[in-house]
Amino acid sequence: MKGIGGNIKADFQVFKSTTNEIGEAVKVWETVQTVTGFLDMSGGDSKYNTYNAKIQESTHIFICDYVRLDKSISAEKSRVVINGKIYDIMIIDNP
Repeated sequence: MKGIGGNIKADFQVFKSTTNEIGEAVKVWETVQTVTGFLDMSGGDSKYNTYNAKIQESTHIFICDYVRLDKSISAEKSRVVINGKIYDIMIIDNP
């Protein structure tokens, strides 16, 4: 059986809270896993875009073969970096 494959590398990052020299909380992102797949735009059409009244919002979906994700990766405290762009993770689904 041939898998999905892919041509995009996605770096899953998890934040860890540390403190700086004066005791302030600092969010530090650490790459915990890299997965290969495809990035697709699933929506983002805005009827107000013509009048520049609203900035177009887009929603992307990252599709890949089944990979057991690191246990530290969750939608609440993770993000994904693809081609230098940062995407918030809304949901992790295993259909």
